[in-house]
Amino acid sequence: MTFDLSKTKSIANTFIAELRDEKIQKDAMRFRKNMERLGEFFAYEISKTLKFTAQEVVTPLGISQCDFLETQPVLATILRAGLPLQQGLLNIFDKAECCFISAYRKVKKNGNFIIQMDYISTPDLEGRVLIMADPMLATGQSMVMCCKELMNRYKIAELHIVAAIASTEGIAHVRANLPKAKLWLGAIDEEMTSKSYIVPGLGDAGDLAYGEKV
Repeated sequence: MTFDLSKTKSIANTFIAELRDEKIQKDAMRFRKNMERLGEFFAYEISKTLKFTAQEVVTPLGISQCDFLETQPVLATILRAGLPLQQGLLNIFDKAECCFISAYRKVKKNGNFIIQMDYISTPDLEGRVLIMADPMLATGQSMVMCCKELMNRYKIAELHIVAAIASTEGIAHVRANLPKAKLWLGAIDEEMTSKSYIVPGLGDAGDLAYGEKV
């Protein structure tokens, strides 16, 4: 399944618009906060698909039957750009464990690039629900590589992929390589530049959140 947040008119679309706006982007704290807010929206929507059990809660005046998650998901992200989006998910799934992956584009002399993965820190994912967050799903190569690495190590029960902006090419690549993954997207753009940046997109999410890298 693919969930496109922009298909429904809501305040979330205002946050996506501010993430795209080159003037508002100059406020790095606001950029991070808007990305975090999107994570909270996605967490709420994903929660509707998870399993709950009823438990009794004692109030000052009686007993109420309330629904609780059967198991907590694991929230994963690709450093560094994904941190604000992951934090938004964690604000809602506040008992969840987290997984961190270091992966980046290693540019060759001819201008092409490969995905370099250097580091993974994760709890046990065996039989768990995994939510992988990355603000931009461009080519989809880094997302597929990271998810497959985790899936090679563990038998993951469910895989959810969250991105603020996705390209149609990136979606197709994920669909071809991770057919059981559920996609949760803020908006879908049709084009990419020759350097594989999404158009109109929003630019480099990591640089906008934490400063330009050298």
